[in-house]
Amino acid sequence: MRVMVIGGGISGLTLALSLHQAGIPVRVFEAARSVRPLGVGINLQPNAVRELDELGLGARLAAVGNSTRALCFFNKFGQLIWREPRGLAAGYRWPQISIHRGRLQVLLFEAAVERVGADNIRTGWRLAGFDQRGGAVTARFVDPEGRDLGSEVADILVGADGIHGAVRAQFYPGEGAPRFHRQILWRAATEAAPYLGGDAMAIAGHFHQRLITYPIARSDTDPGKMLINWIWQMTVEGDLAEREDWNRRVGREKFWEHVKDWRFDWLDVPGLITDTEDIFEFPLVDRDPIPRWSFGRVTLIGDAAHPMQPTGSQAGSQAIIDARVLTQALMTMADPAEALAHYESVRRPAMNEIILRNRQFGPEAAMQIVEERAPNGFARIEDVISDDEMRHISQSFQATAGLDANTVNNRPSFVTV
Repeated sequence: MRVMVIGGGISGLTLALSLHQAGIPVRVFEAARSVRPLGVGINLQPNAVRELDELGLGARLAAVGNSTRALCFFNKFGQLIWREPRGLAAGYRWPQISIHRGRLQVLLFEAAVERVGADNIRTGWRLAGFDQRGGAVTARFVDPEGRDLGSEVADILVGADGIHGAVRAQFYPGEGAPRFHRQILWRAATEAAPYLGGDAMAIAGHFHQRLITYPIARSDTDPGKMLINWIWQMTVEGDLAEREDWNRRVGREKFWEHVKDWRFDWLDVPGLITDTEDIFEFPLVDRDPIPRWSFGRVTLIGDAAHPMQPTGSQAGSQAIIDARVLTQALMTMADPAEALAHYESVRRPAMNEIILRNRQFGPEAAMQIVEERAPNGFARIEDVISDDEMRHISQSFQATAGLDANTVNNRPSFVTV
């Protein structure tokens, strides 16, 4: 069995490493000419960290990321609504890792080149189209300038090429642009003094204005500082004027008036933003759930299959799980089309539910409840929202995402070699 993977992001590279681990020949085709450490922070949940550890990447991951041990929700005044343990502190056998997306990308790319081979990780190859005939898939490629690179043939093709992926577009040609939810995220990573013990993810505010921040690494130059990922997310008027771009740099004046007074006893938010050199602007987008991922010998994974809002820190983690479940299906089922259909039956229902739940604020719904019940703050959080209500919100999302500790710790490995 030979597999072509279209896209060299988190899902595509994890799939390549997983297939190689399982002894299945694989070749990755990435449209960009080079893989560079771009982007800002990402959270990998324990279920995903387990899979990377079983790929032998646990030590590398720990070396470039930060173990997150708490998730804290605050109102817009910086008052604590809820704190829950995460990762190892919550009883998982694997940590939750907060990491720079670009560093994770490079880590996976370097591991894939080492194991799968440089000739099988091809950059500068953009998919132009594909056909299925006679038990095989033929894919046509061009370079970034549109020059023909010829065709490749494999038994299976996997679209791991993201929210604007060409594989999904061939199956759903009328889908159009992603759905814009009239919110903008301004994102950055800044070296600063640690807060809340240096191992907490903090989310403050409500649906229309909120701050998300978490440390993603120790400083390379100052032992007293950490690299802090921060996001200011806010509702805006009007429609999206241009396609989203992870690398669009803007100035803080675009949102400064809304955040300049957010000084808490645990974090000086304006100070953090003022010390930032590069701020990136990204609109909040996703796509509607689709009724099928798999068509014969072609399927989708990651953002190509289920592009979702970043609420709940799920997108990257679920892409990794996709790759491992797909590998398991290909290892254990003789017919490729049946294996792809089985993988979809396992993954698509839950992922489609998460897409829709994230639109309802996911596990951060408690912050909006508190804003509506106590817009001027509170003396005791127990008078606003109960522990039972908070726990129900958190646990119901974890169950949908396959994140409860018992499931993550005790289920059999997806890939056993």
